[in-house]
Amino acid sequence: MSDMSEAEQRATLAVALMAAFADGTRDERERAAVETLVGQLNDMAGGALDVAAVYQELTQRKPGIAEVVKPLVTQQSRQFAYEAAALALPANAARSLAETASSMAAATLPAVAAAPSPATRPAPDAAALDASILNAAITNAALELLPESLASMAIIPLQMKLVYRIGQAYGYELDGSSVKDFLATLGVGLTAQYLEQFGRKLLGGLLGSVAGGIGRSIGHQAASSGMAFASTWALGQVAKQYYAGGRTLDADKLRAAFGPLLSQARELGTRYAVQIQQRAQGIDLSNLPALISKA
Repeated sequence: MSDMSEAEQRATLAVALMAAFADGTRDERERAAVETLVGQLNDMAGGALDVAAVYQELTQRKPGIAEVVKPLVTQQSRQFAYEAAALALPANAARSLAETASSMAAATLPAVAAAPSPATRPAPDAAALDASILNAAITNAALELLPESLASMAIIPLQMKLVYRIGQAYGYELDGSSVKDFLATLGVGLTAQYLEQFGRKLLGGLLGSVAGGIGRSIGHQAASSGMAFASTWALGQVAKQYYAGGRTLDADKLRAAFGPLLSQARELGTRYAVQIQQRAQGIDLSNLPALISKA
């Protein structure tokens, strides 16, 4: 981005500052992120970037985001501004969301859930399990379509519930810790993913409508509706393989199985676009715990 114009540099800094100001507080994480960005932009500008003028413009005149991003005329400059703003997310709000979401995930499953042993339990109905996996994938994709950050908090609890039910179907006793470990092995994180979902939704509202919807194109769309569908479906299918096979797959084999299923799920998700839209319209965000408990 060394060829950014002065106007693009100022706009990038302004967007990052607006993201940092969003929660009405200042902390060291936000300050450090902005200082790093200023250093990068000053390198581009040969030290000539007037940071004080950008700050004064934002705090005194308070321009709208549509006006601020007008100089970002290329996809490259828009992406750079988006990523810069992501580093300056309001940290207090993000941490609060992550803590609440993690608490919800921890409360999703009982400490230990007894199940008949694999040796004595009849083989589960594979078609029924596939239907439940698809249903969970559609629900999670629908949650990601909703603009509210609160909706994303239900995604990983629902993924945990799915793995839990699949394990029980094959006769295994599970607890929340073991299910979290299973998700983590496949790279489906908890707090980090909540922060990413929070950031995408905050910045999607900040930039998406005026910058060509770039919020849904950054970071391989990791928290998009399509990725929520794909990660949930692939997670369920790998869980089936894992528990049906007597939990003999090690971490490397689990990850090796997850990758191709994730690619397959991305294509599969497009077939269910209508169902996902319909599911989103019927979700009551005021009662997320009920949505999770009924899953």
